Amino acid sequence: MDTLINLVDNALRTVFAPHRPARDITHADLQAAGMQPLSDAEKKLSGAYMRVNHVGEVCAQALYAAQAHATQDRALKQHLMRASAEETDHLAWTEHRLKELGEHRSYLNPLWYAGAFSIGYLAAKIGGDKVSLGFVVETERQVEAHLESHLSKLPANDVASKAIVMQMKKDEAQHAIDAQKAGAVELPKIASECMRLAAKVMTTVAHRV
Repeated sequence: MDTLINLVDNALRTVFAPHRPARDITHADLQAAGMQPLSDAEKKLSGAYMRVNHVGEVCAQALYAAQAHATQDRALKQHLMRASAEETDHLAWTEHRLKELGEHRSYLNPLWYAGAFSIGYLAAKIGGDKVSLGFVVETERQVEAHLESHLSKLPANDVASKAIVMQMKKDEAQHAIDAQKAGAVELPKIASECMRLAAKVMTTVAHRV
């Protein structure tokens, strides 16, 4: 019962509660290019991309929670929870940036969380710990590529959003490396393609809703 309560509490906090980052995000290295006010159209565009990124972090929280719940390995559980804590920073950064841009979070966040939790739990239970870690590696690789594409799509003068995306990209790459070192196995190509298709559906819908 305690475990169930904790899982529900984590889900509610992720989807509905405001978040505070443990790390501050800076963009001093980008300010040299100049920081001009965004037009309404640019704010809307940046908001759409940051909403997608926020959904990605909601899903990350769900995945890590599910995988940590599924494993019996204490060391792996701690590894997943540490990664989850870093992802909370991402959640807070994107959430704050959405507010600055005057945009809303995805209205479908409860659905995204539930879907990601189910996928993460099934992957861990059916495949075991090494496959679970492989799932982390593939997820982070796809997220990293996704974030890289955003750097070229965001308005050129949206320094704040780009700084967030750059730091997130760096963190995701490290999470993939850490999972590989922990014993991840390569997922079958069909699994990677299915994950890519699911991500495409999520990003397309979250961009607008």
